[in-house]
Amino acid sequence: MKKTIRIIIIVLLFVVLFLVRAFEDQLFYDPLNSYFQNDYLYRKIPQIDRWNLLLHLFYRYTINSLISLAIIYMVFRNKKIIKFSQLFFTAAFLLLIISFSFSLRNNLEGGYLFTFYIRRFLIQPLFLLILLPAFYYHKKL
Repeated sequence: MKKTIRIIIIVLLFVVLFLVRAFEDQLFYDPLNSYFQNDYLYRKIPQIDRWNLLLHLFYRYTINSLISLAIIYMVFRNKKIIKFSQLFFTAAFLLLIISFSFSLRNNLEGGYLFTFYIRRFLIQPLFLLILLPAFYYHKKL
């Protein structure tokens, strides 16, 4: 595949990631989104359907992970890197979703910042920003 076509595909995949973020309110159930945008220090936690929230976090994480894997593949075109990334995304999801669900179950008793940052890793493709430079550095070695 030509380099210019790969670059165009990568840019389009980043646009899709942006669109997932732009339309998050219409696509996903997340009452914590408005909670963390406002006076969360002084307000009570909103009423949450925990199973629905966890299911939508799974959907969003899966969508972001698949797009991230496609970007990583288009950049490096290496199946070993993709296999490692799949394993990494799966292990990270399990660790994060368990931590997040325990935090929700305990009504954020561990602190709102812990829940806030765990949720950030679940709803945004932050691992892409970590893995791309790491694989690039590893490739240059």
